[in-house]
Amino acid sequence: MKLDHVSFAAQSDGLEATTERIADQLGIEPVKGGIHPRFGTRNMILPLTGHQYVEVVEVLEHPAADKAPFGQAVRARSEAGGGWLGWVVEVQDLTPYEEKLGRPSVPGFRLFPDGRQLEWHQIGVKGLIADPQLPFMVRFDSESDMHPSQARITDVQLAGMEIAGSPERVTEWLGGPVEDVLASLDVTWCSPNGTPGVMAVSFTTPDGQVTI
Repeated sequence: MKLDHVSFAAQSDGLEATTERIADQLGIEPVKGGIHPRFGTRNMILPLTGHQYVEVVEVLEHPAADKAPFGQAVRARSEAGGGWLGWVVEVQDLTPYEEKLGRPSVPGFRLFPDGRQLEWHQIGVKGLIADPQLPFMVRFDSESDMHPSQARITDVQLAGMEIAGSPERVTEWLGGPVEDVLASLDVTWCSPNGTPGVMAVSFTTPDGQVTI
């Protein structure tokens, strides 16, 4: 169980402009992701070291976006001005979460420009919608060299997060200590002043630390 990526919902000027702003701050050349047909969304990727990445995502005007929880979550966050949507934990086995939540995980995929298909399963987005401090869980079904973090060589590292919420609540959700999942990061937990969730994310870059 490890932190896989952090997700940022596009702001009012759209996916490309939002991604470029973050990319400029981090000194990373963004990578075009693609469309998630099952979720009614599309994304761009900012690869990081340590098998991690930043996903910038926007909702599409597509029927899937109205049905899929992930599409609903992205639309709601973007309509509220955009910003950090949440964080995602990679696990090897989703079965415990399927049993706990009483529903199956959902398959997802997107096509690479070369025709290859990245495939995964995810579960827990409804939990994020109800309580945005909670991560959702993902299991990648494709080979590790297709992981989004491998899209470009980078020297930018995820360094920390500020989360409005309770580590005890997230530990209960994950079924294991959240401190283990976030052990490599400098994490600050604060009491929610309004909606809980990811307040800020810090990165170590060649030009120093950057917080977004």
